[in-house]
Amino acid sequence: MYRIGFSEDIHPLKEGRKLFLGGVYFDGAVGLDGHSDADVVLHAVAESILGALALGDLGTHFPDNDPKYKDIDSSLLVKEVMKLASNKGYEVNNIDIQVASASVRLAPHILKMRENVAKLLKTDLENVSIKAMSFNKVGPIGEAKAIKASSIVLMKKI
Repeated sequence: MYRIGFSEDIHPLKEGRKLFLGGVYFDGAVGLDGHSDADVVLHAVAESILGALALGDLGTHFPDNDPKYKDIDSSLLVKEVMKLASNKGYEVNNIDIQVASASVRLAPHILKMRENVAKLLKTDLENVSIKAMSFNKVGPIGEAKAIKASSIVLMKKI
C-alpha cells in the first residue's frame, strides 16, 4: 500500500538568526524567524510524512508554544516523525522537495541537502529530489523577505 503526503512551509527572514535549509548551515546568510531553527525544508519534509499517514500536522506534535522546542534542530523533529512512520509500518519510497529563495544561492548546497534528507529518512540518495527556484522578484520570496519549501512524499507499507 502506498500513501502520498504534501506540505509547504514558509518563514520570514530575520537578522541575527542562523540559516539552515535541509540541515545545511548557510554561513553568513540571514536566517529564518521561527520557534525552532526554522528549517523550512525539514519542516515541509516532516509534515508531508505526517500528512501521508494521517497523523496531523507539525504543530500538533511539536507545538510552537512549548519551550522544549525553542531553537531545536529540525533534524530531531524529522527523526521523531520517522519513528511514527516506522511504528505505523511505513517507509519513504521517494520524496520531491522544492525550495524557493531569492536570498541565498541554493545550487552549491543541494547535494549536501539531499544527502542530509536521505540519511534522516533512511532512504537512498536517488529517492530524494531537491529543486531550487527564485520567484523572479515576485512577492515576499522573490523580494528576499522569506524562504518557502514544498514537499511531496510517497510512503510505502513495509
